[in-house]
Order: sequence, then C-alpha cells, then structure tokens
Amino acid sequence: MQISPVPVPAPGAGAALRPLRWNDPFHWLALGWRDVRAAPGIALFFGGCFWAMAALMGWVLRSRPEYVMSLASGCLLLGPFLAMGLYDASRRLESGQRPELGRSITAWDTRIPSMGMLVLVLVVLELLWGRASMVVFAVFFNAGMPSTAGVLQAVFHPDHWQFLAVYLVVGGVFAGMAFAGMVVALPMILDRDTDALTACITSVRVVAAHPGVMLLWAALIALMVGASLWWMRGAGLLLAGPMLGCASWHAYRHAVCADSPAAPN
Repeated sequence: MQISPVPVPAPGAGAALRPLRWNDPFHWLALGWRDVRAAPGIALFFGGCFWAMAALMGWVLRSRPEYVMSLASGCLLLGPFLAMGLYDASRRLESGQRPELGRSITAWDTRIPSMGMLVLVLVVLELLWGRASMVVFAVFFNAGMPSTAGVLQAVFHPDHWQFLAVYLVVGGVFAGMAFAGMVVALPMILDRDTDALTACITSVRVVAAHPGVMLLWAALIALMVGASLWWMRGAGLLLAGPMLGCASWHAYRHAVCADSPAAPN
C-alpha cells in the first residue's frame, strides 16, 4: 500500500491528514475485497450478522413499523462493535499477522470507554432525527398522523411527494452528520486507543479537508448498501458488509498519517 507522506503537524494541532485523490475510494474498495478474500471465514461471520440485522429490520418494518426506531437504536448499539471486528481483521492483515475470529469479535474489549461515547453520540443523533421526523410528519399530515397499518402507503403516495422530499432532506442532514463524525473515528480508536472526542474531530477534519472525495465515498457506501438490501432481501450484505468494513479501515489509513499506533494484541 503506497501512501504519500505528509509532514506531521506541531504538537496540539491534532493528527496529520494526507491528501486524497478522486480514485482513492475505489482503491479502498479493492483493498477491502482483498481482505475479504484473505479472511473469508471472518467476513462470512460478520456479513451474516449484518444480513440478520437487515432481515429483522425488514420484517419489523412490514409487520410492526412503529417499532422500527427502537430496533434501529439496537442496531446502532451493535453495529460499531461488529465493524470493529472487521477493522481488526484488516489491521492484522496489514501488519502481516493472521486474523482470528475470536480476537476480531472481542477487538473492542479494551476500547470500551471510547466506544461507549461514540455509541452514545449515534443514539443521540438518532433520537434527534426521530424528533425531527415527527415534526415533518406533523407539518404535512396536519389532519392527523396516518395509521400504523397505512403509514408506508401514506408516505409513498404520489400526492405526498413534497413530504417525501423534505423527509429525505432532513434524514440526509442527520446521516451526513453521522458520516462526518464517524467515517474514520472507529478505526482510529482501534488503531491508537484515542478518546472519542479526538477521533470524531479528526473524522470531521478529514471530511472538511476532502469534501468531494468523502462525498463520493459516502455515495459508494449508500449505493452498495442499497443494492445489497434490494438483492435477495438483503443477502448482498453477506459480501458488501464485510467488504465495506474492511475498506473503511483502509480509508482511515489513507486519510490519517500514522502516529505510533498500538500493535495488535
């Protein structure tokens, strides 16, 4: 992996960032695919976890949509821990070690304080998004909220295109905030055992320094996840989930200069 060096900033300036190019996101995906092939058992395990979560979300959305937000909160609690396992696998492959499923599953166990803070931030963002969604519903459905049984039909009815547009914009704002704060935060916590605030600030700096490249990366993630959810009721996540997880590790390694990371245990 060839990464162009960048001078390390003066103490107190934060982690040094590397310049990114437009083709880097595709390179990260290629490296992620390489790691999946190098550790197929680990990839299958975590991919199966992502698929199970998506299948459960889909079933709840179809049968009891009022519980979707609660279930989404649970997925937000679990998702970062699953992602940490994939980062650990890519980290070990990069350092020439052999990744192990047991160690990948427990890769977060020495990072609990920082992980807990990041998960709390995600949950708060989700709660704020839920409140904003309720406001949008209230504005456009002033005659009364649609019933639970008809909520999907009401939302996607052609006459409600303005509601859908506003709802997607509001959701996009919160999704962008979550992406900016988390895109390299989790890998950085694993790599350097840094605190959550420093990791989130570094993540936002990466997005601010390279908005075009990171927007492309976000679009590729959304495209792959969307296509995976559409194909065979989410079965595509068996491959796309671990591939994106491993690629995210390489996105962090390309975007942030090395700074004496802790060696894998």
